[in-house]
Amino acid sequence: MLYDVLKTLHLLGVVVLIGNVTVTSFWKVFADRSGDPRIIAHAQYLVTVTDWFFTLGGIVLIVGGGFGAAHVGGMPPFAAGWLAGSEALFLVSGMIWLFMLVPIQVRQARQARAFAEGGPIPDAYWRNSRRWLVWGIVATVPLISALYLMVAKP
Repeated sequence: MLYDVLKTLHLLGVVVLIGNVTVTSFWKVFADRSGDPRIIAHAQYLVTVTDWFFTLGGIVLIVGGGFGAAHVGGMPPFAAGWLAGSEALFLVSGMIWLFMLVPIQVRQARQARAFAEGGPIPDAYWRNSRRWLVWGIVATVPLISALYLMVAKP
């Protein structure tokens, strides 16, 4: 019973994390395409809020539920190649998020506060926005790959 609860929490974390990183990128891109400083600033604020709440929450559920289920189920967490590979891919994605995406988001949040009332959007914001999108896609590829490994267990 405890194993099933922990595995469910792990899967919920996967849904929350992957759902957040994909949906957030879509609505941020559409907000940026509007060209409206107020919409863009609000979307940038929500990127920050949802990233900390859903991304971080998803990570906690994935790690806690996954390692907890492995422990309760008597499975060494690094024994199977597919499991170790999934964990490595998850870590790679997390490092990209932590060291590339978060700093970009912090810069963009500061920039967005400056133009939130309808001021001009600086070129630096647009450069950061492109970088955020590219690095976000790069960070999502290992997550999807880890998901595949967890399901297929090759």
